[in-house]
Amino acid sequence: MAHDRIAERFDIQIVHDKFCAAVHEDDDVHLESYLQSFRNSTSNKDLGAKMDTLNELLNHPEKSENFMTVKKMIEFEKDNGFLNKKGYTSGSRTLLGLHRGLGELKEEESTSFACREAYDHTLAKHHSFVIRNGAKIAIYTLPTKEILLQRVCGDSENIQKAMDMLPKNVRGNVDSIY
Repeated sequence: MAHDRIAERFDIQIVHDKFCAAVHEDDDVHLESYLQSFRNSTSNKDLGAKMDTLNELLNHPEKSENFMTVKKMIEFEKDNGFLNKKGYTSGSRTLLGLHRGLGELKEEESTSFACREAYDHTLAKHHSFVIRNGAKIAIYTLPTKEILLQRVCGDSENIQKAMDMLPKNVRGNVDSIY
């Protein structure tokens, strides 16, 4: 039953479709689709805050057209002196931090790190000392990323099929822009 709830939340096809929609002409990346690719796929509080900041810029009534793509955002902030302006939260710098953070999470071999961080920022504050420590012990026993992928996808052929569904050019486009 818990597995069904997880399957309802994470659908590789939806992530794939959002990544495909993020690929924009001229090696650019459509910012809203890029952010939607990661919605509900990370529980990292810092990365979630960065996504919220970028969504605020996307939804700003006067500036949203300047934040439709990564290149437009960088050009707008650069041309208007916003990249180093005190008191202004730069979308370009925020996206760079998000992009780097997502890369670090992707490369993290242990699933317990992300789970522990999610637990500490959400449920831990509602649990007693005994429950918190019990949860931390259970979290410590979580499998590596490779074993988790085997349990979710099955054999290595299905893992590769799932990984191949995700377009590699989105990350490359963001890397090349920066």
